[in-house]
Amino acid sequence: MSIHREGRTLLFWLLLILVAVNFGLNKWIPEQETVLNVILLISIVFYLLILQFFRNPYIQLPNEEKLVFAPADGKVVVIEETTETEYLNDRRKQVSIFMSPINVHVNRSPIAGVVEFFKYHPGKYLVAWHPKSSTENERTTMVLTHKSGVKILVRQIAGALARRIKWYVKEGTPLAQGGEFGFIKFGSRVDVYLPLDAEILVSLEEKTKGGRTPIARLK
Repeated sequence: MSIHREGRTLLFWLLLILVAVNFGLNKWIPEQETVLNVILLISIVFYLLILQFFRNPYIQLPNEEKLVFAPADGKVVVIEETTETEYLNDRRKQVSIFMSPINVHVNRSPIAGVVEFFKYHPGKYLVAWHPKSSTENERTTMVLTHKSGVKILVRQIAGALARRIKWYVKEGTPLAQGGEFGFIKFGSRVDVYLPLDAEILVSLEEKTKGGRTPIARLK
């Protein structure tokens, strides 16, 4: 387990601020011992909550050509057939995973492949489970091409709290299966668009682990 690079600066400054606040209060109202202890406890709990959000567990990268792995920790909120209109322009099976603020927010590649297409879209901040969040929220779209020719589209979607999407890829970037490609802060969603003949291996409300839970099997 490590702390993700996206959180290191924030956690450093947050620690300094909380230490300064508690030190200052101890100098200002030293006689209010109960109040000082409550504020110290709140500071510790708050810091630990932020710290756990940026945790980055070490995982053994999978190597399963026929399997598609979850791109994120979270809960399956959508399994449906739909038409993908931004790039693939065909019918697809969509699997969507919602990440709550207590989940690990590292995004991992579902398959090994090369980034064929990537685009960032500014947008709204509807709650991540809203049906229109896939097309109206701030988001990124990435299409991965497997060496077999199979294409899978992965979409990062910001939620009501997650107002910063980070990505570490561009067109032409090779990705290992389970390799990190992005991060979304404080609650969000990732959509995966699979071929119609893919066998779905998860069910609604099922919990997933990024890079560890198989969500589909390719034909």
